[in-house]
Amino acid sequence: MRRVRLRRDIPVPMPDGVTLLADHYAPAHGRPGPAVLIRSPYGRRGLFGWMYGRGFARNGFHVLIQSCRGGFGSGGSLDPLGDERDDGLATIAWLREQPWYGGSFAMFGPSYLGYAQWAVAAEAGPELKAMATQITASQFRDAAYVGGAFALESTLSWTTLTDTMTRRFVGGAAMLTAPRVTRRAVLSGRPVAELDVASAGRPLRFFRDLLAHHADPAVPYWHKRDFSLKVGEVEAAVTMLGGWYDVFLPWQLKDYAAMRAAGRRPYLTIGPWYHVDSRHGRPSKTEALAWFRAHLMDDPSGLRTDPVRLYVTGAGEWRDYPDWPVPGVREQRWHLRPGGGLDPREPEEAGSDRFRYHPAHPTPAIGGPVLLADSRPRDQRRLEARRDVLVYSSAALEADVEMIGPVHADVYVRSSTPYVDVVVRVCDVHPDGRSLNLCEGVRRLGPHTADDGNDDGNGEGNGDGVRRVRVELWPIGHRFRRDHRIRVHVAAGAYPTIARNPGTGEPVGAPGGPMVPADVEVFHSPARPSAVVLPLCAPRG
Repeated sequence: MRRVRLRRDIPVPMPDGVTLLADHYAPAHGRPGPAVLIRSPYGRRGLFGWMYGRGFARNGFHVLIQSCRGGFGSGGSLDPLGDERDDGLATIAWLREQPWYGGSFAMFGPSYLGYAQWAVAAEAGPELKAMATQITASQFRDAAYVGGAFALESTLSWTTLTDTMTRRFVGGAAMLTAPRVTRRAVLSGRPVAELDVASAGRPLRFFRDLLAHHADPAVPYWHKRDFSLKVGEVEAAVTMLGGWYDVFLPWQLKDYAAMRAAGRRPYLTIGPWYHVDSRHGRPSKTEALAWFRAHLMDDPSGLRTDPVRLYVTGAGEWRDYPDWPVPGVREQRWHLRPGGGLDPREPEEAGSDRFRYHPAHPTPAIGGPVLLADSRPRDQRRLEARRDVLVYSSAALEADVEMIGPVHADVYVRSSTPYVDVVVRVCDVHPDGRSLNLCEGVRRLGPHTADDGNDDGNGEGNGDGVRRVRVELWPIGHRFRRDHRIRVHVAAGAYPTIARNPGTGEPVGAPGGPMVPADVEVFHSPARPSAVVLPLCAPRG
């Protein structure tokens, strides 16, 4: 085994006088060479330092793992998302002055560590040759407000996690405790504005910032925290790894699309993983090492031929493709039909279904993308038995059907209150009756929400209150097997994945107040053909 030289707690000065600490892993030869920069709010040591610090150094790279501002010995206070551009660029300037720096560097890291890469990537200069990003995106705003609805469990668990990790004698154990205390808090019945105290025992600045600053990108709070507009300016070679059940996948794919639109050729891997899934650790390292060797050491031998690699669930196999979306895929509309049917054929007669959503007893979520939870598909039959969930199922499939690509729904709805959520979910129903969720999405509506197709475009429909609502779901790469069924849910809640909609239009962070039930009607008729739009492709083999 190749030896590695380790120097701990190196002070890296920031322009404002704050000092950040870093660990330097050097190859045994000690000569100047290419570097890998990793900036983390989760600490520098333990398994992470061993796997990536020592792992990359054993392959000839100098590795600098730095603790972000406000944690694990670094000075200042953590302002999540707010300081990563300035601190990252200052760290790169410091890196260039080190005697062991060989004139080129790469960046590596998942989740927040990947966001920290995007924060500096467009301004890092030509010496940045490569980036390896995993389960991340260039902005976290839209993941915090999915479809305009506040992603309660994910945001509260992360703010609780980062607060707890900074406390003495806790550290990495927070990864286990934060989801538990968060779950207890969200099930306590307290208003959203009080849940940080219920979860962490004290007010949490970032949680309250998210409540105060909605997802609108025009809000000044987001100006220095959103780097999506600069993705196309990044000249470094980028490889991305994501999971079908990861909370950031839709926005990671937008970053991929932005790079393709700018003429870049990033690599993309999507596996059957969720955000905190340990199974993507090894492929993350393997793919990053091959990427760094290709772009910093002129050794492309570890690269695959096609840039896109996808794991097709249901088929249980990896596939390589030239691009995303996968070439040759066509959209297929599966229409909601009377009696709970689902069919590619359009409905022949007018009809609708109704349910009541009561925010005091919100429709729960079973599984689905959550930041610090096991988000693999789960049996939905208990949810499907509820009166506030509409269920539409296809006939048993006569042959295998593969769906690989983006998914959305066009749903015609009318609600007794204009303040309502529309939740759509797609499931794979097995012959034994198990109904496993594959992807889902939500759209939060108000009286002035653009409705994607109504006559006046202001969310009020054509005079009778019916609104055509487009809901973006997570993408899928799945084979529905012969004798399985495709199933679609329509609901108005998914608690605590998203915060309950009180039906009053009050901001999500408002103190507790009255809640207004929503009587929701979903249409399926020739004039109002509600449907989920799936990406159909011909199965292989």
